[in-house]
Amino acid sequence: MKTATLLAERLRSHRLTAPASTVTDAAAHMLAVQSQDFTAGRWALAARTRAGAVLSDVDRAFDRGGLVRAWTMRGTLHIIPARDLGWVLSVTAARQRQQSAGRHRELGIDEEMIAAVVQAVTPALGDGGLTRAELFDAFTAIGIDPSGQRGIHLIAALTLDGLICQGPVVARPGVAREQRFVLVEDHIREHESPEDPLAELFVRYIDGHGPAGVTDFAWWSGLTLGQSREAVDRAKARVDEVEEGLFVATRRPRRAAGAASVHALGAFDEYYISYADRTAVCAPEHLAAVGPGKNGMVRATLVEQGRVIGCWTHASASPGAAPELFREPADAEAVASALARFRDFISG
Repeated sequence: MKTATLLAERLRSHRLTAPASTVTDAAAHMLAVQSQDFTAGRWALAARTRAGAVLSDVDRAFDRGGLVRAWTMRGTLHIIPARDLGWVLSVTAARQRQQSAGRHRELGIDEEMIAAVVQAVTPALGDGGLTRAELFDAFTAIGIDPSGQRGIHLIAALTLDGLICQGPVVARPGVAREQRFVLVEDHIREHESPEDPLAELFVRYIDGHGPAGVTDFAWWSGLTLGQSREAVDRAKARVDEVEEGLFVATRRPRRAAGAASVHALGAFDEYYISYADRTAVCAPEHLAAVGPGKNGMVRATLVEQGRVIGCWTHASASPGAAPELFREPADAEAVASALARFRDFISG
């Protein structure tokens, strides 16, 4: 597939040129949006929604129970529709446990410790949930030191076991950056149950990320290449193979008239990070500047006609400030408009 066609199709499947009506529709289409940077994850949904979506729209979806945040794959936090959390974890949790087993041994985390934590925190979680600090206090109260990443690994373990997830946003002045951990049993009222969850995961990945192949899916899902190939085999009748090993959705969203040529995408955005090979969207000489860097960060990017042309920060999105450009954009006004849209999202 020609690069220009690949990029145009990915922009459409990511709903960057075919925006969804609401942030919850965007989330359903993408299935899981990387979100260890909570502000960037929320912006990723708004960027895939028709102009006008603001931060409070995304936070309202969390507060109402439509969206949650959890370690859905690769030991990384993602925003996901609440109804999809259970079946996704039924596919990815075992692999994540396997990958974290060595670290758990180093931290002294075992089944006995996890059982003690469950017994201690479950009653408190049933009353509106707890912040991370409050969960750590509960761990300390039963003699478990949450420092040295032990606390966060225990929280992730409870998530993978289907006990908790991150739900309502904790109200704070300015941009709220914290959520309450809540019991899945209490918070999530509807649960999807696909007939073949492994195949469903591949189909949903292609819906929101195609054109893509098996190695891309293996990277994104965190599954082994063998598991990923099995997923493709079981899902082949539900996707279109446009070239050998390259798949697109059987039904794709319609590109919007007058779609923006430039997009200001947040840190860790799916458009950049969710493929094994990122050179289609970013020139090889600029990959190191975008990331992942030594600190694991993947920077916010400016994308013009599907290609990364620079990086930006919240500060450089301010009027009069300048982003870091790798080359001159074809349309400088479109760059300014993309950054202004982020400012409007934050300001509400």
